[in-house]
Amino acid sequence: MPSTFTWLDYSEADRRKMLDVINAFREKETRDELGLGSVRDAFADQLFPGTSTIQTRARYFLFVPWIYLRLERGRVRSNDITRDARRDEVRLIEALLNGGEKGLGVGVIGSQARSKLQRLPSSVYWLGLGAWGIRLFPGSVDQYHRSLDHFYEAQRQRRRMRGQEDDLLDEPASANWHPHLPEPPADLLEKTTFQLTPTEADYLSERVRIHTRGSLLAFLLEGDHAPAEVAFPWELPELAHFPPPLREQLLHARNFSEATHGAPLLYNLMLAELTGSEERIAYYRDWLAEWAAELYERRGELADWDLARFWQLACAKGAQITLPTRRFVETWIETVRQPGAAEGVADHQGLRQLVHQREVALKRRLSRLENPRARELWNGQSGAGRLAFRWAQARRILADIHDGMAAR
Repeated sequence: MPSTFTWLDYSEADRRKMLDVINAFREKETRDELGLGSVRDAFADQLFPGTSTIQTRARYFLFVPWIYLRLERGRVRSNDITRDARRDEVRLIEALLNGGEKGLGVGVIGSQARSKLQRLPSSVYWLGLGAWGIRLFPGSVDQYHRSLDHFYEAQRQRRRMRGQEDDLLDEPASANWHPHLPEPPADLLEKTTFQLTPTEADYLSERVRIHTRGSLLAFLLEGDHAPAEVAFPWELPELAHFPPPLREQLLHARNFSEATHGAPLLYNLMLAELTGSEERIAYYRDWLAEWAAELYERRGELADWDLARFWQLACAKGAQITLPTRRFVETWIETVRQPGAAEGVADHQGLRQLVHQREVALKRRLSRLENPRARELWNGQSGAGRLAFRWAQARRILADIHDGMAAR
């Protein structure tokens, strides 16, 4: 019997996190093998609110409400909305392909699965639509679907009280969505692209700057140009001119990313040793040596790193980080920032035991370090990428918005 994931209909944030987990299983560079995801997401949510690792392009922030507003104006009932919304989201795939959005990396959700698509754009962007103030309905996708019959009845009652005909064609904008959404193109579901019009780009920029004020995402929309194509946000050339709170966030995020990167590298080295792959053993020993050299270059900053302030910032927006996670992170960091310690991580028995115990505590019987059958699924690299806090996704969305504003 195949394994499945199930969640109760309580929180769209929890749903988003589960989708991120499922997506991470497909990304060998970003899998969270040692349970650092809660810390990573705490900073990512503050730097780039409303984003997730499974988002692709900015215009989806308009595609989804456009589709639902069209269905609302057609009075699609609660019993039918899931079916009809899915139909239109699949039609959107074809419309984007018809518009020329083809090829790897373009960002068309469902370009391969087509009608078999399981993760619809509405589920991918739902949380972000709320964070940016575009979605006004406060609940999950499923709760929204169930609410529509009551919503239509409330609209009818209001119109009758005003002595108007029972017709929604002239009804003001839906209370479920922001009233000043730009109008969709007439051929949206026949042929479209990811190119934002200047009006659409201005609208998204305004939503972000109002609803995520103080974030790096909002700050980067205040400039005239899209951010530089760098691998990490702390590599942006204008970093010195960022507001002090953003510089502080990025410093702590960078320290965490760089200091903890050695942990998944050591984990992969330990797996390579257990599988007897000399090539992979050499590969991860070399990578750990490069990591240690990079840490040596920043030894002063890491020695002065205030971990108490780090945790204060990580939890500033209510992030829930467990005590075992804190202990693992602190033990790892306090060890590797000691003079000369990072250079010997590959053979450090204390850190090997720390990684081993952490993976077993998280995975139990599915631990690759303990279970040979689980280890058979290891493809040679798992979770070895350095944390970038959703920068790649945020940069793509920012570029889309800046390109739209520049098209005026």
